[in-house]
Amino acid sequence: MSQLGFWNFARNEPDKLAVAAPDGREWSRGQLLAEANRIAHGLRALGLKRGNCVAVVLENCVEFYAINLAISQVGMYMTPINNHLTGPEIAYIVEDSGARVFIGSERFAEACQIARSEADFPAERAFALGRVEGFRPFAELTAGQPDSLPEDRSSGAVMNYTSGTTGKPKGVRRDLVDLDPDLIFGMMTGLLGMFDLEVEDDNVHICGSPLYHTAVLMFSSSSLHMGHAVVLMEKWTPERMLELIAKHHVTHSHMVPTQFHRLLSLPEDVRRSYDVSSLRAMIHAAAPCPVETKWKMLDWWGDAVYEYYAATEGGGTLAKPDDWRKHPGTVGNAWPNAQVRIFDDGGNELPTGETGTVYMHMGQGQFEYKDDAEKTRKNRVGDFFTVGDIGYLNAEGFLFLCDRKNDMIISGGANLYPAEIEAELIQHPKVADVAVFGIPNDDWGEEVKAVVELVDGETASDTLREDIYTFLEPRLAKMKTPRSIDFIDEMPRDPNGKLYKRKLRDPYWEGRDRSI
Repeated sequence: MSQLGFWNFARNEPDKLAVAAPDGREWSRGQLLAEANRIAHGLRALGLKRGNCVAVVLENCVEFYAINLAISQVGMYMTPINNHLTGPEIAYIVEDSGARVFIGSERFAEACQIARSEADFPAERAFALGRVEGFRPFAELTAGQPDSLPEDRSSGAVMNYTSGTTGKPKGVRRDLVDLDPDLIFGMMTGLLGMFDLEVEDDNVHICGSPLYHTAVLMFSSSSLHMGHAVVLMEKWTPERMLELIAKHHVTHSHMVPTQFHRLLSLPEDVRRSYDVSSLRAMIHAAAPCPVETKWKMLDWWGDAVYEYYAATEGGGTLAKPDDWRKHPGTVGNAWPNAQVRIFDDGGNELPTGETGTVYMHMGQGQFEYKDDAEKTRKNRVGDFFTVGDIGYLNAEGFLFLCDRKNDMIISGGANLYPAEIEAELIQHPKVADVAVFGIPNDDWGEEVKAVVELVDGETASDTLREDIYTFLEPRLAKMKTPRSIDFIDEMPRDPNGKLYKRKLRDPYWEGRDRSI
């Protein structure tokens, strides 16, 4: 039996740090294991069985990991729900997932109450951290339960829901494998091993993004299963992250390019005042990273900046620092047991260098969108799936992404990629965030529009708009240059940096058809 997996580390060295919580409390491995075991026994005492689902709406907290560790050893599914959703949106996922237990938080009491009411969810199986009307205290789930490992242990899984930016979100469900969780989660070392991280070795992971995101929970929980400590942030801010990196000698994390840009926006004397020499693998994904931004991060953090491309559905590619330096702009080549292909709209594979839709294939098995065979079929070409990204492969097999297919702008018959334009705009010293999209144009079909969020202390003006245009002139061809630039107080992003571009674009298309 593998000696990896959190349970083995916790039993062998129970006093070592497992999680440094946002509230300042430090949870040892033994404490976290005991809580996870009590939750596992509590779920079974409620009558839950293998294959049942537990839905959670929580902030970043240690209980999030404890629940995940509990379901991971009793053969159940955990469905983390975005805590920014409305009550009806939460109710839909609770119902669609078939959840038998619903765990909420006082932080999101109103939405949880509405969700429980709309889903007609039984109060005896609804629990809350803090006080939520109609929910039992979370302590009642674990009260009187033993802290020993449950019997008949079997590996569970996380069933995440896609973001649902178009239509209802869909659960990405994989069949459970009836194996000892020690064996299954020992295998998780392969994930972080791809990024040159080893078991224990004084590694410390910092988690500053919401745990309801697929990769955030996967990378941080994988760290626990490799014997790494986790420093958990409830709300990410750039300087606070640097403080915690220096304090805990952090070695790795999972980040998004928006966080890179905000770190780089700190005054240089502030950035240089924190010791980041402990960093080994600051892994980023989820959105295109501007080449100029990536070079700046490599100059600052050295060869500790890794990149990959994947999705909730699977993956993927990997670009180690040296790979990226040789192929600037790449998101890497296929990682072990994965394949990447480029297909046209007719399902024909395209040759090297030609742009088309990116499809991937994972060697460890297929997934399905829960109760949606049609969506599962439409996103497949044979055994390959796509999430709608456009890109190409170079002669060495390295993947370069252009943009999401549904974000591409078709203007005068030319395909324009907003990510390319955004990558230039974000380099302007007074721009904090940017979104580029297509709006209707009677002559060209679409024209390029930019919406800009300014750095703190800057004021929108026609003069600044003209300064931005002057800045872009040597950087972008005329057809790629935005025809209009608007200013916004705050970009509609979720806490993990995902941009809800439709909220900006859709009002311009109301009552009109968009071809993409």
